[in-house]
Amino acid sequence: MISSNRNINNIFFIFALSHLLIWTVVPTITNKNLPLDVIEALAWGSNLDWGFNKHPPGSAFFPEVFFQIFGAQDWAYYFLSSLFVVISFYVVFKFANEILQNKLLSLFSVLILEAIYFYNFTTPEFNVNVCQLPFWSLVVYFSWKIYSSKEIKLSDCFCIGLFGAIGFLSKYLFVYLLASIFLLFAYLIFIKNDRKFDFKYFITLEVFVVLLVPHLVWLYGNDFITIFYGLKRTGLEPSLINHFEQPILFLLKQLGILLPFFFLIWLLVKKIKFKLNINDKKLLFLLVINLVPIFLILLTSAIMGSKIRTMWMTPFYLYFGVLFIYVLKSQINIKRTNSFLSGFLFLFFLSPIIYSYVSISQTDKRTDYPGKEIAFKAQLIWNKDFNEDIQFVIGDEWKAGNLSYHLKSRPVWEGSTNDEILKNASKFICIEDVCLGRY
Repeated sequence: MISSNRNINNIFFIFALSHLLIWTVVPTITNKNLPLDVIEALAWGSNLDWGFNKHPPGSAFFPEVFFQIFGAQDWAYYFLSSLFVVISFYVVFKFANEILQNKLLSLFSVLILEAIYFYNFTTPEFNVNVCQLPFWSLVVYFSWKIYSSKEIKLSDCFCIGLFGAIGFLSKYLFVYLLASIFLLFAYLIFIKNDRKFDFKYFITLEVFVVLLVPHLVWLYGNDFITIFYGLKRTGLEPSLINHFEQPILFLLKQLGILLPFFFLIWLLVKKIKFKLNINDKKLLFLLVINLVPIFLILLTSAIMGSKIRTMWMTPFYLYFGVLFIYVLKSQINIKRTNSFLSGFLFLFFLSPIIYSYVSISQTDKRTDYPGKEIAFKAQLIWNKDFNEDIQFVIGDEWKAGNLSYHLKSRPVWEGSTNDEILKNASKFICIEDVCLGRY
């Protein structure tokens, strides 16, 4: 059994390494330029702050760390994105081992995630959605440790506060997971009387709030611009029909996204029959972390009539594999393992093949933008008049952000418009709608 478990661990690490390499190499080879969200994040990172007009600072911080290490190497940012996915897979695998008590089923619960395109096809573009993944998985894992332990550890409470704050600073939608976990423990303590309230819970709240304070101060000083941007993206309209139409569209899209996932489930089980034990504590936890966040975001859409964009759901399905494997474990037919693995391998390789085809065949995408060439020409124009390095760029995040990334001096992005900077600049030039200069 030990040998078998060791082999399964090895298979998992081979899978994780393969995923990491494929989704680093494929976009590096097939894309000419980094995607929009990565360039935006790097532009913000060049002038790092506790928040930006579109998002909190998390998605800018990590690319900036990688820029300081690797510089303007495109592969590094595809690697960063794949690394975040693989870390999440590892945490899910570790969690699944504790829930399922079966290495093979734990492996299946991770492999099956390759059927959800959020964890492969869309991941080369490191953005706020990908940025949440490891912290979402870690918050769930440490919440489980507290949930399943007789004695609450201070370190577990600290980790939930820490990773919860980083997740929230990646994207505000992280609050749906935090709210779900809060509701679970509130139910257990105050309604079911399953456990006593422990003052160690306050450690989680204290760490979370302390880490959020700088961002909250920034938000207040910038008229809550990030929150208003998020609300604008939901497409709020007064039409009554939106309160019904948007939630229904949301559910239909989610079903469409999960079809390959359900296909792999079908390959693995002999007969799909749900047997739910309402007193099963493991099942309760799995239902809460998987379904309650989705229910809450659906409820938001129904109440506000808001549009929930598909990509926003990226972290929500990380533990779906564990949930379905746990519920159906008695009906899993090990003899159908080969069919399951064949289906998995088909999807595992199909996704990068389709990505490569789209990337190569379509030539009008953001990733076809000649960022390096434009930066080279901009540098030549600058060098005709000045000998010093370019220190700042002003313009939209895409054009100016590409210059900030590709220019050797790595100028700071100073916003889409900044008359004050230009007024006080020692020298500057403007090329079309982008300005370059020195302070």
